[in-house]
Amino acid sequence: MKKFVNDPKSYVPEMLEGVALANPGTLRYIPAYNLIMRSDAPSESKVSIVQGSGSGHEPAHVMAVGKGMLDAACPGDVFAAPPMDYVYETAKLLASPMGVLLLVNNYTGDRMAFDMGKEMADADGIRCEILTINDDVAVQDSLYTVGRRGVAGNFFVIKAVGAAAEQGASIDDLLRIGRKVNDVTRTMGVALTACTPPAKGSPLFELGADEIEFGVGIHGEPGRERRKLASADQIVDDMLDAVVPDLPYESGDRVALMINGLGGTPISELYILYRRAHQRLADRGITIGRSYVNEYCTSLDMAGASLTLVRLDDEIEPLLTAPAEAAVRIF
Repeated sequence: MKKFVNDPKSYVPEMLEGVALANPGTLRYIPAYNLIMRSDAPSESKVSIVQGSGSGHEPAHVMAVGKGMLDAACPGDVFAAPPMDYVYETAKLLASPMGVLLLVNNYTGDRMAFDMGKEMADADGIRCEILTINDDVAVQDSLYTVGRRGVAGNFFVIKAVGAAAEQGASIDDLLRIGRKVNDVTRTMGVALTACTPPAKGSPLFELGADEIEFGVGIHGEPGRERRKLASADQIVDDMLDAVVPDLPYESGDRVALMINGLGGTPISELYILYRRAHQRLADRGITIGRSYVNEYCTSLDMAGASLTLVRLDDEIEPLLTAPAEAAVRIF
């Protein structure tokens, strides 16, 4: 394993400390809870937005903390849910008179940690609500989930509810908006290689030189099938064939299109994928209103990409275009 790592046990805290040091005056780091939070949070005039999940998916979620985005993120170790007490202590520190909204990707460990953390916060009189994100069309159940997984589409939920929270929306309105965005968001991912967690020191799984994992999860979970490597255009066509009918997206729709790198893919290759997706959506009569090509939710150093579509309307699109700030500008 060749990585810029000191002790694998310090991988997450050293990364979080670096994020905070690179953003003085805007972010605070609370080492006891792996917590990155806005330095001006909580605010009495807005709902606090919190995300968690495991580390290893950066810039999700700790690098999406900032005005118009998350108020805080409390990740666990690499690919591990945060402990229940991290969620509870974060809810206490972010407690606002308007409440705390907890965004949870649909993985069993994350849901358990946030459900228990919410119960403890509720007992303290803190109003907490949970919004679950499950945009992955690849599989209904996986090694980590009951139901669909939450993957790169979580970015759009963060952006929409973050913008609405800045505008003073109530927690009930944020739940409605977040569910609405989640309901019109679909994602499919493909891996060309496995990723290597620092603590393991070797790839999570093996792929042959001519193999891809179609529908891979962001923790390296198996997808729909292992198949032979094809051209970039064919891979995009297959991803669209999985994503488009699922909602379905139809002729006349206006959408946001995201091509998300999984950590080890050159951005030039992401634009090759975007080119084909743009062409094929136009062939279907689907208009791209917003484009996103970058790394948004990765799987450490995995070579691969995911494709996300979001159906836009007069409520969702202005929230996606609203001003925002974060440690990594990805919007």
